[in-house]
Amino acid sequence: MKARQFPYRTGGFTLIELMVTIAIAAVLLVIGVPSFVAFQRSSELTSAANSFVAALGTARGEAMKRGRQAVVVPRVGSDWASGWTVFVDIDNDQQFNGADILVVQQGSLPSYFAATGQGTAQGSPSYIMFNPSGYTQTSGSVFQSATLKIERNDISGAEKTAQTRIVVIAKTGRARACQPASDTTCTTSASE
Repeated sequence: MKARQFPYRTGGFTLIELMVTIAIAAVLLVIGVPSFVAFQRSSELTSAANSFVAALGTARGEAMKRGRQAVVVPRVGSDWASGWTVFVDIDNDQQFNGADILVVQQGSLPSYFAATGQGTAQGSPSYIMFNPSGYTQTSGSVFQSATLKIERNDISGAEKTAQTRIVVIAKTGRARACQPASDTTCTTSASE
């Protein structure tokens, strides 16, 4: 008995299968792209805040290692968004000059970030200083906490609150980055 033969069919997709696949891909993109943008924004902001926390940790470590005051200052005036400089303050003037020991410098933040300080990080000159014991203090040797708020300046409303980070520097020298949208203790007036 002879085997039954079926008509030969070429491989490939039909037009309907192709249209369904494209429709599913379009729906996934519509759902996924906004989430990806929010994730990218959050990641950039977290990276900036963590860089500042690392600079503070470096300054604190240098102060304790060298037995001298170490300072973190904005690279330009009182504008923290211009970046920051960490140095050992040999002449105790809270300003980076030729007599001081440069430890590290951070370049400016992206133009869509704003950074504002509280405490000694707000004054003129703006600075965060660590004494040889690792505590933060003012130029008058008063122990004082400080904060630095980093936020996006290209968005507004609830989205802006979600895209804000605050670095809190306690009097003890401990620094932490937090997100005010999810942490009730994360405010510009926080001291720990």
